[in-house]
Amino acid sequence: MKDNSTNEYTFRQMLPIIFALAWPTMLEQFMQTTVQYIDTAMVGVLGTHATAAVGATSTVNWLIGSTISALGVGFLAYISQSLGAGKIERARKAAGQSVLIVIVTGIFFTIMLQLIKGFVPVWMQVDASIEADAATYFGILYAPILFRTASIIFGTELRSAGDTKTPMYVGIQVNLLNVILNYLLIYKTRIVTLGSIALTVPGAGLDIKGAALASAIAYTWGGIAISYRFYNHSQISPKGQKIYPDTAILSSVLKVAIPNMMQRFATSLGYVVFASMINAIGETATAAHTIANTVESAFYIPGWGMQTAAATLSGNAYGARDKKKLDILSKTVLPLEIFFMVISGSLLFIFAPSLVRLFTVDENVILLSTTVLRMVAISEPFYGVPIIIEGMMQGLGKTVAPFIYNVLGMWCIRIAGTYICTVLLGLGLISAWACMIGHNILLFILFSYQYVSGRWKAGKMSV
Repeated sequence: MKDNSTNEYTFRQMLPIIFALAWPTMLEQFMQTTVQYIDTAMVGVLGTHATAAVGATSTVNWLIGSTISALGVGFLAYISQSLGAGKIERARKAAGQSVLIVIVTGIFFTIMLQLIKGFVPVWMQVDASIEADAATYFGILYAPILFRTASIIFGTELRSAGDTKTPMYVGIQVNLLNVILNYLLIYKTRIVTLGSIALTVPGAGLDIKGAALASAIAYTWGGIAISYRFYNHSQISPKGQKIYPDTAILSSVLKVAIPNMMQRFATSLGYVVFASMINAIGETATAAHTIANTVESAFYIPGWGMQTAAATLSGNAYGARDKKKLDILSKTVLPLEIFFMVISGSLLFIFAPSLVRLFTVDENVILLSTTVLRMVAISEPFYGVPIIIEGMMQGLGKTVAPFIYNVLGMWCIRIAGTYICTVLLGLGLISAWACMIGHNILLFILFSYQYVSGRWKAGKMSV
């Protein structure tokens, strides 16, 4: 009885720790999603053509962002484990190395993306009528990729140190700035009536270019703000650290980051191929897919917030060699995740039509988006489980198995299935999303096996 009481107490103590780490990330994600909703709605006013042009390259955005994020995961595992072991100076040295990685990666992507911006819409098989607009949007959006790289990697490191509030505050600033600049840059100068008061709202009338420029400026501010807070952090500030390559640290970071990078690259490339096959179906399918993705993203917020907490706490437990803490973490966070994803899936199913109507008045697009959203809503709880298990494995530095699982699911189920359905059988967007759900179910099965078998935490760690 005494032992059970102790376990229950520890379980109860774990709940506030998880929420303390998760809620700022959830709020940050909520703000980002809200702004994404606003962006899509504001561009949607310009018509289906504009929505399709902006959404045509969105999966390439995931490809680039997820590749950079993989480097952040490498530093997350290294720093969270170092802090768990009480080795603060080791964590600070890793922070110094991350500055080097941000500079090199940011410059590389800046040059590469500006060179290929004109080819991306062609590779994505977008309609010829929107190729020029899509290329322009992509080029402007990724001009400040150095600052976005800093925001992603430094933000991940702050979370690994248990500081999820700073990335949240900076994210809120970025999103509010983005919305304000959207109003000023997308539309022309216009009269807005508030009751009996008529106000003249200035506007540049840049349409799609204005939306891209607003995001670019906001991302630049975010990179600067997060870098400042990172540099002045009490535990992991890189202040005074040398940034020339430290092979011992970088090899440990890259050992975790490279499989995760390969996973993210392979799956994000899969998203690109997936989207290109959808784009080939037609403008209505592209617009419906873009809007459905935007709506759906809000309902993943609990999952990603919990994953941040799971990754940080599992890394701390591993560094402290505390198996009991790791066990209680998993037994606490997984049921919470399932509960939240059941709720979010139910809400998505119920409110899908109303949410889609926020972005378009095209009845064909509304019907198609609503159908695929209600399909995916049913699978939300299944998708939540692998998110958490993968997060805990990232904290432990175990990224090889998630790499294999995600690549298998993406290319053998989603891509192969979508090719058969849309290209060979001539079916539409609904069949493509069915293949996506099949991908998520496979991940649920494979990651559940990792958890039930205990393989996810297998390794040298004593109490």
